Amino acid sequence: MPTIKINDLHFHYKENEPIFKGLNFVLDSRSTAIIGQNGAGKTTFVKLLKGLLRPGKGSIYFNGKNIADMTVAQIAKHIGLVFQNPNDQIFKNKVIDEVMFGPLNIGMNNDEALKHSLAALKLVGLSNTVNCNPYDMGLSERKLIAIASILAMDTDVVIFDEPTIAQDYNAKEKIKSIIHQLNIKGKLVLTIIHDMDFVAECFERTIVFANGAILLDGPTADVFSHKDELKMAYLEPPHVTQLCNSLGYDKVFLSVDSFVNYIKN
Repeated sequence: MPTIKINDLHFHYKENEPIFKGLNFVLDSRSTAIIGQNGAGKTTFVKLLKGLLRPGKGSIYFNGKNIADMTVAQIAKHIGLVFQNPNDQIFKNKVIDEVMFGPLNIGMNNDEALKHSLAALKLVGLSNTVNCNPYDMGLSERKLIAIASILAMDTDVVIFDEPTIAQDYNAKEKIKSIIHQLNIKGKLVLTIIHDMDFVAECFERTIVFANGAILLDGPTADVFSHKDELKMAYLEPPHVTQLCNSLGYDKVFLSVDSFVNYIKN
């Protein structure tokens, strides 16, 4: 299983305005959501993981190797990032060329890249779009193409940046299924996100960033039980959790199904 160890991580863009003030934690096999208000450092953290930024102090270790000793290209073979806006990621005029671009650039030969790309398109439900122009397709489909482009690279770590933006119900269900399948394959799945309902339904662990530090870190149900701390971070629990609390239940429910099953039993 891939692991990422964060050791005494400090970072700032401007002197005396720290973004991170000594983060220490380990990202393990659990699917993990990183949440926090705008400006809490979520996107900055992902850029540090990808080697696009370098820590001011401290280290990030991927499977025991310091990321500072790796090039951005080397990191890309292990850590994949699905952009929040697919228009910032897509630049080819044919879907299959877009999805194959990543695999080819991390060293796969053409046959291997094609095999991985067709499998990734099948996984996201877009097998019939191979020869389409991505910009003739809707935003939701372009998001799925962006996801396929990263899945085709077969990286150990897959990071989703706001995966539910511009997605309808069916697309969200498809992304949930993809995350579940990546977990089964032993991938480390991370997301930075504002959609608390999606966090509750998909992620085993949740980390709350606030004021340059980690405010909460643990199983998702446990994190969403800390209403006061969440309020400090300007976050709210998932809607079903809030509803059940208003009905007088102290237990944290992360989905409608879990609440219904509890009532039935």
